[in-house]
Amino acid sequence: MLILCSLESLNLSGKKKDLRKFTLKYKAIKMKFKQAIVSLLFITTFFNIPVSGANASGKIRNEAVKVLKNEILVRADLDLKQEPQTITMYVCERSAGGMHDFYSEGDYWWPDPKNPEGPFIQRDGMTNPENFVEHRLAMTRFSQIIGTLASAYKITGDEKYVRSALNHLNAWFVNKNTRMNPSLLYAQAIQGRFTGRGIGIIDGIQLMEVAQGVRVMQKARCFDAVQQDAIKLWFSEFLNWLTTHKYGKDEMNAQNNHGTCWAMQVASFARLTNNNELLDFCRTRYKEVFLPKQMAENGSFPLELKRTKPYGYSIFNLDAMTMLCQILSDRDHDLWNYKTSDGKSIRKGIEYLYPYIAEKDRWPFPKDVMYWENWPVAQPFLIFGANAFKNNTWFGVWKSLDHFPEVPEVIRNLPVRNPIIWLEQL
Repeated sequence: MLILCSLESLNLSGKKKDLRKFTLKYKAIKMKFKQAIVSLLFITTFFNIPVSGANASGKIRNEAVKVLKNEILVRADLDLKQEPQTITMYVCERSAGGMHDFYSEGDYWWPDPKNPEGPFIQRDGMTNPENFVEHRLAMTRFSQIIGTLASAYKITGDEKYVRSALNHLNAWFVNKNTRMNPSLLYAQAIQGRFTGRGIGIIDGIQLMEVAQGVRVMQKARCFDAVQQDAIKLWFSEFLNWLTTHKYGKDEMNAQNNHGTCWAMQVASFARLTNNNELLDFCRTRYKEVFLPKQMAENGSFPLELKRTKPYGYSIFNLDAMTMLCQILSDRDHDLWNYKTSDGKSIRKGIEYLYPYIAEKDRWPFPKDVMYWENWPVAQPFLIFGANAFKNNTWFGVWKSLDHFPEVPEVIRNLPVRNPIIWLEQL
């Protein structure tokens, strides 16, 4: 409108104009045009107005490949040389389980200064550096390798990446000498208190990209039915444990990000194993529990904001919610556009948090007590939300952020690092 009005004021109707006056008006219009563009970009970012059109949705997948391709192929070629490392390589004397049982210790639990030999006490948000983390690191490494190799295979179609991935998959799930038992019975133990907890199930989110990697690679000629069946059997047994054991039920009913991450895992593994009953169950949890009870009407997550790391936990939970929409939406189920009766939706959640990702300094709550400076990175909710809602603004911010973070705590809380294997078409 600004530009049209300025052109009208120029009144170029065939009458002779003073050249100097014309030049001055032209320069003024040009300046106003530039100001209008700057204002449009500012308003788009500030108010999160989607920049959409014919090119907004269809190209996002291919643009993501362009952004990530070179680095993925470099990393995948390095991963071709990596040997499997399963949890059986690392033993902790404090574990109540055996060598095939995953073991970890509660992050925020420390020795009691008043009773150093007694039960540990909690310091929320403060990670104890003396924790046993080797099993977590091994599982994260496994997740990164499978995610990268599956991405490289999806980009190139070269089965050398699948053959390499199978070495790791067989070591973790099939080989009786190196496999992991399909449970998290001893995860996030607390010295002097618990040998394991339901809360520890969140450690299993690293297996999501493993399961998705299998889905992507399973049609390769070198990935035979016997191997697939063995791997899927492991995930079926793990799903059974997640849904029947007390720890699994406790985590399912958690009211914060732990409940979301339980469903995110179950949905991912259920899709791999074609467990439609569990897929429907997770859809119901999303609609009837997560959106109504975790999200406020403005799109925030109040329980995450109460933590000592409100920024990181808000991002983490929104990523998990977004992945539920990505995993559980299909031709018959559209979680992306689902709204509760009071208007809560995944879009509202993204619209609430996005401005604080684009401009972190605007965050109105306390800074996280740890790792504040390491967030955000290329968060999944940005790219999957951009793809679902045809929003180039969100996608542009995703492109500008770090896609390959190096900080272990950030990597651990970013279980979806390879969006290419989650976007169904290229």
